[in-house]
Amino acid sequence: MNPSQLIAFLNAMTCGDLDSIAGKLGEALEACSELGETDLASKLDEARTALLAGDLKTYRKRVATVVASLGHVRSKHGNPLGSTAGV
Repeated sequence: MNPSQLIAFLNAMTCGDLDSIAGKLGEALEACSELGETDLASKLDEARTALLAGDLKTYRKRVATVVASLGHVRSKHGNPLGSTAGV
């Protein structure tokens, strides 16, 4: 996934059972790792742990932090306008 696809993927995670959302967080975590963004992958792991513990405040904060940071990553990877072409 490129940063724009990852942002869209994370923003689309609004409902579903906990196992499904946790699985999607795992996919996003792997995508961040593949982009070399280990700090963001760590934040997603924290989000998954918080979600499974029922700490929705921390879950939402971690996901929001990653989405915001991915905007900067997207710029770094040559997509400064945020185009989602090819998504």
